[in-house]
Amino acid sequence: MSQKSIAVLTSGGDAPGMNAAVRAVVRSGINMGMKVYGVYRGYNGLLNGDLKEMNLRSVSEIIGNGGTMLYTARSEEFKKKEAQEKAADYCRSMGIGGVVVIGGDGSFRGARALTEAGINCIGVPGTIDNDIACSEYTVGFDTAMNTAIDMIDRIRDTAQSHDRCSIVEVMGRRCGDIALQTGIAVGATAILVPEVDFNIEKDVIQRIINTQKTGKKHFIIVVAEGVGKKHYKHSARELATYIEHRLGIEARATILGHVQRGGSPTVRDRVVASQMGYKAVELLKNDIGNRVVVMREGKITDLDITEALDMERVFDMDLYKVAMTISI
Repeated sequence: MSQKSIAVLTSGGDAPGMNAAVRAVVRSGINMGMKVYGVYRGYNGLLNGDLKEMNLRSVSEIIGNGGTMLYTARSEEFKKKEAQEKAADYCRSMGIGGVVVIGGDGSFRGARALTEAGINCIGVPGTIDNDIACSEYTVGFDTAMNTAIDMIDRIRDTAQSHDRCSIVEVMGRRCGDIALQTGIAVGATAILVPEVDFNIEKDVIQRIINTQKTGKKHFIIVVAEGVGKKHYKHSARELATYIEHRLGIEARATILGHVQRGGSPTVRDRVVASQMGYKAVELLKNDIGNRVVVMREGKITDLDITEALDMERVFDMDLYKVAMTISI
């Protein structure tokens, strides 16, 4: 029997394109004859009864907005069994038979727990880091990179004016995808990611020296934030200080931070989010739960949540080799 009512929530860090996914869920659900509730502030909304029924106009004009109209939060309370049961009971009291959860791995663990408590859940990967192993692509990744590229292009203008080395830290605690692809796109001299160990003399200093020999006088180094956590002595600011002392060139560090989370989503994020939101509702309509909507080989499909969470992410070493070869 198809679900009569479903809900949608966003959880964890926000990502551009989440609104497009919410819009797709709401309109797909209504089109398929279901009531659709928007849950505010993630799983906390299920625990506090913070939700409302959505209609077609509830999601008008949000597809181009960054952030999430449903707000988001991380819920420590929801990790407890009693909270999960409370949320499931609340869903049943509202006639909600399925929930679409837009977020990352932590959000998917919550979705699995809620499914085990009797409410079908479908996960949609929304995180700028592109760090969900089961999916080739996560909603928000493309926009975050484009934002980073725009910022770094501006930084390069002033770096060139001053013959300066600019070290730019982008987001990515465990995943260097933003740094890698952004670094290639801006022609960075060196790219540092948490997945690849590096030697500061060989992989940074020597690359700058080699580039100086060819006549270049300004340099961009792109660093994933996870590098600073893994190699504490090589955080962006400390790296700038080291380069300045070691080579005698002016060096400045810029940490882009949460600017990468905001802004209007790109075409790709809007389209992929819409596809994934539609797929999630289609699964719930067919009484299917405990799945994650993913992109595999360029196509939108779905996987079991446990299988998805158990997957190990593989860093694209071939692309990294390309970067190291052409960034000279």
